[in-house]
Amino acid sequence: QLQLVESGGGLVQAGGSLRLSCAASGRTFSAYDMGWFRQAPGKEREFVATINWSGGSTTYADSVKGRFTISRDNAKNTLYLQMNRLKPEDTAVYYCAARNLAPGGRYGYWGQGTQVTVSS
Repeated sequence: QLQLVESGGGLVQAGGSLRLSCAASGRTFSAYDMGWFRQAPGKEREFVATINWSGGSTTYADSVKGRFTISRDNAKNTLYLQMNRLKPEDTAVYYCAARNLAPGGRYGYWGQGTQVTVSS
């Protein structure tokens, strides 16, 4: 089974930047599409960004377009989320997730999450 561990969260002032990392182990990292999701207290988990297996295709939620960049380094088995110009509304627990490339694959592998808090 694929294991995912997020890191890089913390407290940052509005307008600042953070870089989240997600280290994968246990299976072939490049065999998965990857995504970042987040969940704030009292709210549903929401999509943030996705990246395909090769890194050649990405998608972003409208709320983070132009500010966040998702990337991956398959040689290091690591997924990244560069977050710039952070806003208080970005405060949430951020999770990385993996989707198998086989037909019918879903985001069924999840990390433990890392807290991002943006102060005003």
